[in-house]
Amino acid sequence: MVKVATVSMTGFAAGRGQGAGYSWTWDLRSVNGKGLDLRFRVPDWIEGLEAALRTAISGRIARGNVTLNLKLARDAGGEALRVNRAGLAAAIETLMVVKEAAGRSGLELATPTSAEILTMKGVLEQGAGEEDTVPLLAALLADFGRLLGEFEEMRRAEGAELGRIIAAQVGRIADLSAEAKAAADARRPAMEATLKENLARVMAGAAEADPARVAQELALLAVKADVTEEIDRLGAHVVAARALLADPGPVGRKFDFLMQEFMREANTLCSKSGNAELTRIGLDLKHVIDQMREQVQNVE
Repeated sequence: MVKVATVSMTGFAAGRGQGAGYSWTWDLRSVNGKGLDLRFRVPDWIEGLEAALRTAISGRIARGNVTLNLKLARDAGGEALRVNRAGLAAAIETLMVVKEAAGRSGLELATPTSAEILTMKGVLEQGAGEEDTVPLLAALLADFGRLLGEFEEMRRAEGAELGRIIAAQVGRIADLSAEAKAAADARRPAMEATLKENLARVMAGAAEADPARVAQELALLAVKADVTEEIDRLGAHVVAARALLADPGPVGRKFDFLMQEFMREANTLCSKSGNAELTRIGLDLKHVIDQMREQVQNVE
């Protein structure tokens, strides 16, 4: 049984909180990405909030396109937020520019709702007077720690299922590699007989040919048709893949590279097979490796 510790780049968590005179809702989700891409839609009037959230996520998440939305509302009886008319005008103007540019490119964009416009930077601001946002910042960050924990747990659960699928595919590759070795061993007598026949035919048709040189050329052909190294490297890649599955760290990039190596050996095996059974096994290997590569794209 292969030990699995993989983490998925796909995750989601949502929650509600209340404190410091406000109530709020969180929405945190992630999908596949080459690196770590963080996108936030949070109130900009809470000093230090976005920087603190960015630090919290990047300290615990290694890869993925991560989106965080925070909707905040003052509790009843408190000072309400008001619309900054200049900020609203700037936001609408920006939306119009984007819509016109999309239209020129043949794209049709959905009209944003008023609620979505209100979340744009600079549209909402506090009412009269200054407010100490430090207590609110502390309450939000404390609540976000819980949300981030749930988010990580989902990514680990998704990763465990993903790891089991990949482990089964690695096992299939190991089985096919063993079949390839058996097929290669079975074809060896026929290859040797063919080489001897070819040598005898060449020597009979060209009396002036140098027997040593002809034998050397045939030996080179035999070496080129030998798939022992490819099968051995497939076995080594299987060991490496199982080690990555057991590694709790971010291994997605290493897996990406390993998949290239798997496919290279399978391609070479097919090109050197010279045997219907070995070719079939090579094609089966390529099919499994291609399926496995799709799953690996989700690994952090």
